[in-house]
Amino acid sequence: MPDNRIWMRDQRGIALPSPVVLLSIVAVAMALIAFVVTRGDGQGEEKVIPTAAVSTSPTAAATTSAPAAPATHKPAPIKRGKVNVEVFNNSRVKGLAATVGDKAAKAGWNVVGADNWYGSIPATTVYYPARLKGAGKQLALDLGIRRTALAVDPMKMDRLTLILTAPLS
Repeated sequence: MPDNRIWMRDQRGIALPSPVVLLSIVAVAMALIAFVVTRGDGQGEEKVIPTAAVSTSPTAAATTSAPAAPATHKPAPIKRGKVNVEVFNNSRVKGLAATVGDKAAKAGWNVVGADNWYGSIPATTVYYPARLKGAGKQLALDLGIRRTALAVDPMKMDRLTLILTAPLS
């Protein structure tokens, strides 16, 4: 009778995961890193309220005791054609950046590009460099966008950056 101990092998060892599992783990880790890096704290964001929505009642004006300060100067009007605008699509709607770019161009803005944006943006936003704050607010009003914020890297600091997360209403 043959010895059965010779034919039995040791069953200990390591089973390595498939390459698909490894790639999935790396993809999840990269997504978490991208989320943490692109997450904003909300500073520098402002909501744009159209002036027609602000109500001034006669009773509110009559109850103020301090005299109104005289206006020192009016800001210069925005020359839309002189301000460059880039439009980016951060949604799944195909062609949204081009469509909104055409709408901005018809409103007189100098649209210099439309492309896709890869990152996490909480809502449709007009980003502006500090010197173009007034133009950024005006673009938001022209297109019915409620959110503006200071531009951040990797955005270009010589133009407005519009990032769309959904079609404009």
